[in-house]
Amino acid sequence: MSKLQIVIALYPGVTHLDFTGPHQVLSRLPNAEVVVASSGGRDIEAEGLTFTRLADLAAVGRCDVLCVPGGLGTTDAMLDEAFMAQISRLGAQAKYLTSVCTGSLILAAAGFLRGKRAACHWAWRDLLVPFGAIVDDSRVARDGNIITGGGVTAGLDFAFVLMAELAGETLAKSVQLGLEYAPSPPFASGRPELASPEILAAVKARMEPFAQSRLDAVKQVAARLETAR
Repeated sequence: MSKLQIVIALYPGVTHLDFTGPHQVLSRLPNAEVVVASSGGRDIEAEGLTFTRLADLAAVGRCDVLCVPGGLGTTDAMLDEAFMAQISRLGAQAKYLTSVCTGSLILAAAGFLRGKRAACHWAWRDLLVPFGAIVDDSRVARDGNIITGGGVTAGLDFAFVLMAELAGETLAKSVQLGLEYAPSPPFASGRPELASPEILAAVKARMEPFAQSRLDAVKQVAARLETAR
C-alpha cells in the first residue's frame, strides 16, 4: 500500500512553530511520509533557525495532504507567483487542504477558500474576507476537506484533529499521551478576549507596521482572483 503523502510548504519568513508542532505530531502517523518542501529546495531561515535539506516544491508530484504554515512572510508568499503556482497545483489534487495561522491566507490566495469556513491568527483573520472565505474564530475549523488552525500554537490542536481524521481517535489520543500534550498555560492571555486591554493594545501596536502591506497584498491578490474567475 502506498504511503500517505503529507507536504508542508515553507517559504521565507515562515513561523517555525507553525510547522514544527504539526510535524512532530504527523511524523508519528503510520504509513505516512511527511515532506517539508520549499521553492527550489532552498534553505529556509525562520527566527534564527535554518531548515535545510528540504524537498523542491516543484519536484513534488502529488500529495494527499497539503499543509501551509503562516508567518510574517505570508505577505510576500502570496505575491510570489512561482510559489503560489505550486500551492495551486498541489492543492488542486490534494485530498485535504490544511493550514496553520496565516497559512490560511495563502490557501485563500490560491482560490481554495471561497465560501469556506476557515481559521487564522486572530490579528489577521478578517483578511480572509476579501477572498470570499467565512471567518471562523475556532482554534481548529473544518469545512469539508479543509482543516485550518488558528494562530501558531493552534497548530498542535490542528495536527491532532487531522491525525484523528486520517488514522482514528485511538491513535491520536495515544500520540497525545506520548507527547504529554496537556496544555495548562501559566497566564490566561492567549486570546484577545482573555488578555488585558493593555496587553492587547501593546501586541496590536507591534503588529501595526505590517498591517498595511499585508492588507495591500490581500487586495491585490483577491482582485487578481476575481478577474480570473
